[in-house]
Amino acid sequence: MPNLKSAKKRVKINDRKRIENLNIKGAMKTSIKKLKTADEKDNKDLAKAFQKIDKALKKGIIKKNTASRKKSKLAKN
Repeated sequence: MPNLKSAKKRVKINDRKRIENLNIKGAMKTSIKKLKTADEKDNKDLAKAFQKIDKALKKGIIKKNTASRKKSKLAKN
């Protein structure tokens, strides 16, 4: 357990950010899974998945090449 006031604050902030990152990453994974399991591919769903991937990339949750790979794989199928 941290003793300093600033260290305690960092622990709280890190927990808050970790939860937010998990939410964004989970939403990204969910949109990708929905797109993969859909019977008919819709451009609207593809755009939504791309949007979620771009948001995760912008927030620094995933790396540039990972985002590019995921988008390429989704567009190919």
